[in-house]
Amino acid sequence: MSIAQQLAPHLPYLRRYARALTGSQASGDAYVVSVLEALLEDSSMFDRKIPSRVAIYKLFDAIWRSVELNNNVRPLSDSTDPQRRIEALTPRSRCAFLLLAMERFDEKEAAQILGMDVAEVRSLIEEAGREIADQIATNVLIIEDEPLIAMDLEGIMEQLGHNVVGVARTHREAIELARGQKLGLILADIQLADGSSGLEAVNELLRSVQAPVIFITAFPERLLTGERAEPTYLITKPFQPSLVSALASQALFFDEKASSGARR
Repeated sequence: MSIAQQLAPHLPYLRRYARALTGSQASGDAYVVSVLEALLEDSSMFDRKIPSRVAIYKLFDAIWRSVELNNNVRPLSDSTDPQRRIEALTPRSRCAFLLLAMERFDEKEAAQILGMDVAEVRSLIEEAGREIADQIATNVLIIEDEPLIAMDLEGIMEQLGHNVVGVARTHREAIELARGQKLGLILADIQLADGSSGLEAVNELLRSVQAPVIFITAFPERLLTGERAEPTYLITKPFQPSLVSALASQALFFDEKASSGARR
């Protein structure tokens, strides 16, 4: 298969990434054109040893980084606009965040694209999470009956700069903890200590609370039945802290309902 045939399915998504990264449709498209022109001049720039989708993003990253201006942080001009928030992230954390949160690469693939190891990618995601929280820190409710997991989630949220209003082990505790709180994010398991349902607790909360929800469960198949609306944000246990950070940041960036959450 020719390089052109390999790249064709990925170009619309590369344009999306480029536009988000640069903050401009014209600029993003121009960088994609530069990638294609570079390949026409020297096809050896395309790394055939890795999947074609990873290879084209890797080449894009090399070309984007070759422009010195792209290594600088841009001033935050409008913190209510997700694109302006993205531009305010430090350049490498911005890339890592978009690759995982928007383009849905895994950590290993993102590391290949960015020319670093997985530990460095995780560090960048944590950095992005802290930078995002500096802009839109919010109140978080955790619904989780396993103490160690709850402690881990609480620590991740607090490291990012968010305020954890409480940890609920049951449906009833979740409703009580949420009462009077302005929640910006909910992290929820679906099977709770007393046999109650975290999903039912979330559904009840969302009658009066506008906030994105991340389900964190050992039983993802219970939510992925295809029989009803399925969650946007779903993490399977055991989880990597960097994935929780990335999805929390994604939810707060791109979910309009997060705008009604509390700020610190």
